[in-house]
Amino acid sequence: MTSKPLEMSLLFDFYGETLTQNQRELFDLYYNEDLSLTEIAEHVGITRQGVRDGVKRAEHTLREMETKLGLVARYGDTEKCADGIAREVEALRTLNEDTLHSAALGDIADRLTQLLTQLR
Repeated sequence: MTSKPLEMSLLFDFYGETLTQNQRELFDLYYNEDLSLTEIAEHVGITRQGVRDGVKRAEHTLREMETKLGLVARYGDTEKCADGIAREVEALRTLNEDTLHSAALGDIADRLTQLLTQLR
């Protein structure tokens, strides 16, 4: 994965419901609202260290879920495959338009495009 905020956001999208309500709130304020630990502490009425511990526990839980289930990695793999299939469908369309001129092949390419749209 790329940056830590992006990684955490993806993990939160997939596994956020596994966190406690408190962890979800702290995580949201820290990563999505981009508040500092001090700002969050003032907002929720706990210490800065308490906020940090809650965010770290949430990060650990999210990473642990990904280690066990691997949904984010599978999602990324699926997207890469879908992109590859889309490129191949376009190459097939180009070949058909330039050389083959097959209505049946055009229909197959259309159905593949519809399936890719559903997949995404």
